[in-house]
Amino acid sequence: MSAAVAFSLGMTSCSDWLEMPSYNSADSETVFASEDAAELFVKGCYRGIVPTEMFYQLAAGETVTHSCEDATTNNGKYNICNWFYDSTSPYTVTTLYNEEYSTIESTNIAIKRLNNLPETAKRNSLLGEVLALRAFAYNNLITTYGDVPAIWQPLEDLDPKAESTFYPKRSSRDGIYDQIVVDLQKAVDYLPWFDASGFPTTERITKQGALALLARISLYAGGYSLRWNLETNDPATLKVARRSDEARVKEFYQIADKACKDIITHNANSLVQGQGDMSGFQYLWYNFCQRNLAVANNEIIWSLAEYGPNTNSKFGVYAHPGVRGGTFGSRKALQFILPTYYLSFKKEDTRRDVTCTSYSIYFLESGAANDTWVDVGTTYSSIMPGKFRISWCVEPQGTDQRNLNIPLIRYSDVLLMYAEAENYLNGGPTQGAKDALQQIRNRAGIGSLSIPTGQQDFDDALVQERKWEFGGELFLRNDLTRMGRLPKELAATKQAMKDLSDKKNQYANIPVYRLYKYHKDAQIYGDKFLAVEYIDLTDATEIALVKNVPTSSSGYAAYQTVLAGIVSAHGKTVQTGDKWYPANLFEAYTSTFNGNARKAAGFGKGYNVLQIGNIVYTKPTGSAENGGTYPNWIQAPDGSDGLYYGYKENCSELLPFANKSAGHPMVDNPNLTQHPGYK
Repeated sequence: MSAAVAFSLGMTSCSDWLEMPSYNSADSETVFASEDAAELFVKGCYRGIVPTEMFYQLAAGETVTHSCEDATTNNGKYNICNWFYDSTSPYTVTTLYNEEYSTIESTNIAIKRLNNLPETAKRNSLLGEVLALRAFAYNNLITTYGDVPAIWQPLEDLDPKAESTFYPKRSSRDGIYDQIVVDLQKAVDYLPWFDASGFPTTERITKQGALALLARISLYAGGYSLRWNLETNDPATLKVARRSDEARVKEFYQIADKACKDIITHNANSLVQGQGDMSGFQYLWYNFCQRNLAVANNEIIWSLAEYGPNTNSKFGVYAHPGVRGGTFGSRKALQFILPTYYLSFKKEDTRRDVTCTSYSIYFLESGAANDTWVDVGTTYSSIMPGKFRISWCVEPQGTDQRNLNIPLIRYSDVLLMYAEAENYLNGGPTQGAKDALQQIRNRAGIGSLSIPTGQQDFDDALVQERKWEFGGELFLRNDLTRMGRLPKELAATKQAMKDLSDKKNQYANIPVYRLYKYHKDAQIYGDKFLAVEYIDLTDATEIALVKNVPTSSSGYAAYQTVLAGIVSAHGKTVQTGDKWYPANLFEAYTSTFNGNARKAAGFGKGYNVLQIGNIVYTKPTGSAENGGTYPNWIQAPDGSDGLYYGYKENCSELLPFANKSAGHPMVDNPNLTQHPGYK
């Protein structure tokens, strides 16, 4: 037995099995000599299935989340977010390919060896896990690159003299989907339901997880994707379409429909509901961030375990309200939420202030230990992601860690996939489809919204509901493609941002001024704080009063008295010591007015800085506030797009293989053909 295997046999905890040393193929016989040893290997197969690039780069650009690093838009994250990439610059994804094939190699080994063990319930469960993990890895590859090499055996079983062993060609994605759907159907039969698994959390795949993944992958297999002729690799053949076999497409939707129905009728899963002052949505994500995973088990069907000093991904580091110093350390938000998404929520929808934070954590003076930290209200150009905010987390071991599991499948996704499949198969929504959508809306507080009865209108509603429900999570970008909605949604968002900037059409009467209540940050992990209290101002007299902000401290007290009067007029109680400050939401956070307004509430040296990439927060949202032209992040001065400027229909839906240096697919494998749009 090797030292690596001997070391791994002593590991038992969630964090331990994620920190296993690399497997050596020479250990194969020993590792799979018993089910207990094999289980440790299977646990190690979960590592790497969600590379950092999946959420740092490929989880943005979906009309919800956007990149916002400092100083320049000329970086890989910002360009990929805007659907601009090529094969030889940093503007492509470089590690996902290798990470997913590493998982595929590990699962191929496990599938082979487990099939050689005597059939028992435990062996079958382990086999079900690795079949599902391999399917998940292949789907990540296909949704990123399209047709990719199909490798179904471990490297040790392949002919070392065969060119295809080390230089495999692209394989038809349809063939891969056919195989992994069959694999998942086997996995469903092998795996126990969660309540019979004995697992304390849903960090490992159970029958629910396999069924939900089967539904998701079936919808991708039957949905839209960018296709081309693999034989000719002719750019003229590029087209977003479903596979040509309509009967097979229908079969995939039937498979998805049944898989979701099996989960629903098993009646062990549900949406987390509110407790105390928290809505159900807040209660779910607060407890998820706090690692109170038992609270979330019924809804989060599968999450990737991330915990411990060595294996603790950066998930959540990039997507959060920025924080400057204090208990939480200093960390910039490198993603922001488009204001059109923030404004798309109905007023009563409890998901908005969980998914979007219109505040950031900053100090009043210079950040000394005795300074005061505040949750400072922001503007439309600096709304940040909120589901994984650092103040909700448990204390991490390091600045690049969050102790956050990565949510992969939730019960709400099962309900929406079921509604989608029912709508497709029946030419319109069935009562079951309507009921599934109604459950989600009821939990969100918008159950009074009418549910469409026509097929297209219901499909439109599902697209929007997925955005509201899954904003800031991983798969919205790819969902827009598989649902055939990508060009329409990107174009609509670009136009909506211009309309918002111009304050016209649906945004003609949008409030410009907001009064924020001064709020000290608790500076403790586990703080339940959700959102800064505010009042949107529409009365011309009130707006004139708040615009008269003093520029010296001698006028601050009188100004606060004026603001207190406005607050009282809106039916809110003003307590002794309360302070408020206005913000012009269409100006930059750093505008003279906004800066002076914060000073009047007691902000000192830290009055005009946020912990967010400065390519947006120092810029306005309004065209009038930008001298009569759109800010560059909405539209460039020459009239070209500022949002999604790289998107080319029938091309950008998939990324090219990286072709820059050794370690990249196109360099290492001469038999790979490039995405024909990037040759």
